[in-house]
Amino acid sequence: MKVITLSLRTQQPILATSFAGDPNSDVSYSYIPGSMIRGAVIGRYMKQHSLSELDLAKDEVKRLFFYGNSTCYLNAYLQSKEGKRTLPIPRSWFKEKNTELTDESPLRVYDFSLDKGDELETPKPFGEGFWTKERGMITHYKENRRINIHNHRDRKKGRSRQGEGEIFRYEAIDSEQTFQAVILCSSETDAQVIRNLLAKSPDIWLGGSQSAGYGHTQIHISNIIDAADWNEVNIPVDDDDRTDRKFLTATLLSDLILRDDWGQYAIIPPSTKHEIPAPLTRELKKILGGEIQPIRCFSSSTIVGGFNRKWGLPLPTVTALAAGSVFVFKLENSLTSEQIQVIETKGIGERKTEGFGRVTINWLNQEDFILKVPDPISDTSVPKLETDSSHNLAAQMAERLLHKKLDEALQKYLGRNSIKGDIHNSQLSRLEFVARQALTTGDCNLVVSLLQVSSQFDNAKIGGNNQSLKQQLETWLSHPNSWSWMSNQQELRVNVASVERSIIDEFAQNSKLAEKYTLRLIMALAKKAKKEDIDDL
Repeated sequence: MKVITLSLRTQQPILATSFAGDPNSDVSYSYIPGSMIRGAVIGRYMKQHSLSELDLAKDEVKRLFFYGNSTCYLNAYLQSKEGKRTLPIPRSWFKEKNTELTDESPLRVYDFSLDKGDELETPKPFGEGFWTKERGMITHYKENRRINIHNHRDRKKGRSRQGEGEIFRYEAIDSEQTFQAVILCSSETDAQVIRNLLAKSPDIWLGGSQSAGYGHTQIHISNIIDAADWNEVNIPVDDDDRTDRKFLTATLLSDLILRDDWGQYAIIPPSTKHEIPAPLTRELKKILGGEIQPIRCFSSSTIVGGFNRKWGLPLPTVTALAAGSVFVFKLENSLTSEQIQVIETKGIGERKTEGFGRVTINWLNQEDFILKVPDPISDTSVPKLETDSSHNLAAQMAERLLHKKLDEALQKYLGRNSIKGDIHNSQLSRLEFVARQALTTGDCNLVVSLLQVSSQFDNAKIGGNNQSLKQQLETWLSHPNSWSWMSNQQELRVNVASVERSIIDEFAQNSKLAEKYTLRLIMALAKKAKKEDIDDL
C-alpha cells in the first residue's frame, strides 16, 4: 500500500456543509471531508480523459474512486505548526467544569477511558477540536470560521425577489488555514495516477457555493511513501504498550457508519446489557477472532449526508457514530500487532473510500496531562508601517476593534445580571443621568457623590451578589482598572499591523477607558432596570 499526503491551503472560505444549524443556515464541518477531495480528483480525471461521465465498469475507475479496499481518501484535518496532521479530540477527555483553556493558562485534562479517578469534582467533557503532540506537549487546535450573510436573489434579474427576500447565513471554514489530507492507494501505479492528477494545477475548488466566492484552495503534494513508513497516529503497531494491554480501546478518527443485523443504520454503543452484540462489537470480533466484552464508552452520534453532482441532488442521510468516540472492551485473548494493522489500515464500516470508519487501537496511554494552545509564530508577512499616517490608521483600527470587544463583553454581562430590589425609577434615572454627565471626562467621583445622598441604593442588589448596589458600584468606581465585572480580560487584546491595543496599556490609561466603560455599564444597568419595571407593570 502507498500513501500520498497533501496540504490544502484555503484561499477562500470553504463551505463543507454539515447538518448543524437552522434551515436558513449552512454550517460547515470543522474539516474538509474526504468525499470532497475524491470528488475533485474525479473531476480532474474526467477532464484529462475528456469524459462526460465515468465508466463504472472500468477496473481503473473502480480502484481509484469506489473500492474502499483499493483507495481511501481520508479527511483533511488541520495541519499543526510543525506540519503534522492533527486528529479529533477523543470524547473520553474530561476537565474541571469551570476551567477554560487560554493562551496564558494551559489546562489539565483527564482521560476517563484509562482511569476515572476522583481528581475532578465536577467533570465535564473537554469538547471538540483537534490535537497533536508537539515537543512532548499535547497541543489543542481549533479551526477559524467565517460567517457571511446572503440574500436569496432571482437568478435572472440578479436581485432579491419581490415579497420574499430570504436571508441565508453561511458559517464556513475561514481562509488562510492549512489542512492535511491523506490518500491511501493499494498500488504504486494507482498512487502515481492520483498524484499526477493533483499535480496538474496547484489550484483546486472544494465544497459548495463556488460561484459565490467559496472553495478556492491550493495544494502542496508530498512524495509517495510506503505504508510501512506511515502511521495515522504516529505510533508503530508493534509497540509493546499497544499489544500488552488487557483491554482494547477503540478510538474513532472519523465518523463510523455501521448497520445492524437487519440492515438498518445503527448507532448503538456497545453494552453488556444488550443480548445482541452492537454492530461495532460484531465488527471487531470478526477481525480479532475472539470474544470481547464492552466495559465503557464515551460516544456521540451525528448525521452524515453528501451531494452527488451527477444527480444534482443530496445523498440520503444516515446516522453514524461521531469521530472522537472511544470504546473500551475487555479482551479474552491477547492482541497482536497484525490485528491492529488490519483494523487501522482497512478501517471498519461503510464508505471507507470517503474517509469514514478510521479506527485506532490502544492509542492513548496517559491518564492525565497538560493541554496547551499552539505557540505563537512571528509573522514576517505583517506589513511594516513606514509612515506616521499608516501607523495612525492602524492604531485607529485597533482601537475600534478593542471597543467592539468591550461592547460585546458589556452586553454579555447585561444579559446575565440586572438590578433587583426596592429602588424607585426616579433614582435609577438620576443615576443614569449623572453617569452620562461623568462619561465625557471619565470622572467617577460624580457618581460616588450621588450614592452617598440616597439610601435606596442600599436596598437593591445586582443579580445574586451579596453586596448592596451602593457597595458594588463604589467598588467598581474606586477600582475601575481592575475590570472586575469582566470575565474574559485575557481576550481583550487587539493587534493590527504590529500596533497593539489592550485594556491595560498606555492608550487605555490616557483615554480613561476603564472609567468610561464602568460608567457605561452603570448607565446600561439602570436603563435595563427601568425597562424591566415598566414591563412588569
